[in-house]
Amino acid sequence: MTQLFSPYSIGNLQLKNRIVIAPMCQYSAENGNATDWHQIHLGQLALSGAGLLIIEATAVEPEGRISPADHGLWSDANEAALKKVLSAVRKYSSMPIGIQLAHSGRKGSTHVPWKGGQQVAASEGGWTPVAPSAIPFANTDRTPLALDKAGLQRVQQAFVAAAQRAQRVGLDVIEVHGAHGYLLHEFLSPLSNTRTDEYGGSLENRMRFPLAVFEEVRATVTIPVGIRISATDWVEGGWDVEQSVVFAHALKKRGCDFIHVSSGGLSLLQKIAAEPSYQVPFAERIRRKVGMPTIAVGMITEPEQAEFIIAEGRADMVALARGMLYDPHWPWHAAAKLGAQVIAPPQYWRSQPSGTPSLFSNAKIK
Repeated sequence: MTQLFSPYSIGNLQLKNRIVIAPMCQYSAENGNATDWHQIHLGQLALSGAGLLIIEATAVEPEGRISPADHGLWSDANEAALKKVLSAVRKYSSMPIGIQLAHSGRKGSTHVPWKGGQQVAASEGGWTPVAPSAIPFANTDRTPLALDKAGLQRVQQAFVAAAQRAQRVGLDVIEVHGAHGYLLHEFLSPLSNTRTDEYGGSLENRMRFPLAVFEEVRATVTIPVGIRISATDWVEGGWDVEQSVVFAHALKKRGCDFIHVSSGGLSLLQKIAAEPSYQVPFAERIRRKVGMPTIAVGMITEPEQAEFIIAEGRADMVALARGMLYDPHWPWHAAAKLGAQVIAPPQYWRSQPSGTPSLFSNAKIK
């Protein structure tokens, strides 16, 4: 048994292996509703043999979308559309499925990437983004509206309501999105949070709103709840890994079931030294300092690389995003290379390569 393909538990949820499919925005929803594209996309990933599939960043309110085409979970219609997709997927796959609940903050109201990604004008259906402080992400962006107390309460309750919907449709895990320069990350970083009230200034104050959101989500559901963070802004004077450790300790005290460690996304001034496994040291540091189940992510592309990360105790799970889009059967290929097994649908049992007759552990066709 390889370590990558050994079972693991997140709270009370049992995973068959340590491979996580990270959330990936699809920009293919209609008024927040999942569409046929989501059924195709999630359906193929649910047949991949991974241990856990996490649905893309899902806005908790319309103003929390990155683009007008973002997936959402703020309405009964959103809930019904997602339930329909999940019912179809689960007819053929028993893979645990989670969802990432998100608010875009100042990075909202943008065109989809393949249309340039610039902000959508109000005349074209855009909106004024919200943020901790009235500081735009880019100089060419509209100045966001700094959230007042009523706005903070509205956003917090939107996270709670979305979490309740997520549990109601039968999802297995919730990941709160606190990374990549979106709203909760914006509160954490002194580069985007210049408030002078109890939500800005000191580290304790900057953590206050993200922790309050997490605590309320955790309290409202019984399924495992974790978080995704950016461990560093990659900008001097910004959020960094030492602050991330403090934040992780606070999350652990509030019942956080896992932490998914990414980086960057908050500032256009970031200087990222990207290379294979470049974010793994952040995950390793948090895991060793805090002792919380940890997911490493970022340019993890090779089976041996992923196996080494788990075997050396640098993380408890590894996540792939773009690598899974490129190769939706990555876990199959990794299992074949490492001498492990995965579960596959019976319609595909006869596809086992001749040199790996036991690749599919549930196959009964000889």
